[in-house]
Amino acid sequence: MLILDRYLLRQFLQTFAICFLSLMGLYVIFDVFTNMEEFLRCGEKSGGGLGLMGAFYAYQSVAFFDRTSGLLALISAMFTMAWIQRHNEMTALMAAGVARMRIVKPVIAAAVVISLLAAVNRELVIPRVRQQLLRKPQDLIGDVGQELRPRWDNQTDIQILGKATYDDRQRIAEPTFVLPPALGQYGKQLAAKNAYYQPPQNGRPGGYLLDGVLDPKGLEGRSSLSLEGKPVLITPHDAPGWLRANQCFVASQLTFEQLTGDRALRQFGSTAQLISALRNPSMDFDAGMCVTIHARLVQPLLDITLLLLGLPLVASRESRNVFVAIGLCMVVVAVFLLAVITLHLPASVELLGPALAAWAPLMLFVPPAVGLAEGLSK
Repeated sequence: MLILDRYLLRQFLQTFAICFLSLMGLYVIFDVFTNMEEFLRCGEKSGGGLGLMGAFYAYQSVAFFDRTSGLLALISAMFTMAWIQRHNEMTALMAAGVARMRIVKPVIAAAVVISLLAAVNRELVIPRVRQQLLRKPQDLIGDVGQELRPRWDNQTDIQILGKATYDDRQRIAEPTFVLPPALGQYGKQLAAKNAYYQPPQNGRPGGYLLDGVLDPKGLEGRSSLSLEGKPVLITPHDAPGWLRANQCFVASQLTFEQLTGDRALRQFGSTAQLISALRNPSMDFDAGMCVTIHARLVQPLLDITLLLLGLPLVASRESRNVFVAIGLCMVVVAVFLLAVITLHLPASVELLGPALAAWAPLMLFVPPAVGLAEGLSK
């Protein structure tokens, strides 16, 4: 690696680190003062307020990097090139016979590496800490009830209702499971004091353990009910060593996270998890899920395209006053992001189809990005 490469990379990484830490610091300061009472309440219960806050914002920094890495890479690249132009270093290098493209090559390479790191973070890191990222300052320890929107298990046709959900024990308070006619031999619904999600284990299916069954009465003396030969409503009559008299179990492939966090799954799930959820017969997703999956595949290419749209506007200018170019670059970024958001809207998806809506930004912006990048070789 040449001295020029090390110099530009140091400038780029310093700018990226300063921008990221500054923005993250502003977010932390604003959020801490906004939610100070909630942090104190959770700290009293858990016995460690500062540790709780530190862990919360450490996890949030992972998601913050995912949201801002592409834009910060472009900003860092712009200011790196603006810096060497302002101090006549670009002119001196070109006078020495160094091509403009050779000068910007390490900056482009660093931005591509950051884009790839963001993709790795999106696919491997964020899904592992998704539960922590879902926590709000008002519910850091999972003891605050969250509203449960009615959800259908499309495989069994059971509608799941409840007063609230609690993340700490994956619990539904006052659940009501509305049963389809095929499972209505004992009544139209199951009502209980609590329901707890249990994953598949020891040959048992995954689903919800209803504790303190209120309706129907006398369920412990009745046989389990099945659909297509698979047990769905399991009673203590057929599982005496597992279920108590006031309990029953409803088998479901709809996990607690999927039940409570449809939007969070799209935001924090890996591409493999999104595809698995799309294939889950118990879930029903609209075309937006397909757009999200395709957008995950396209995102690294979009980051690089955005870089190639903005960087030439700064690097190809001969004037040392690059503020006009930076302003023009910001306009290009705004147009780029607006186009991506517009193409991902439901109306656009219905018009174009999920795959085309996700890939259309590349079709629109790659040609001008290539054209602008060619200007760097002159």
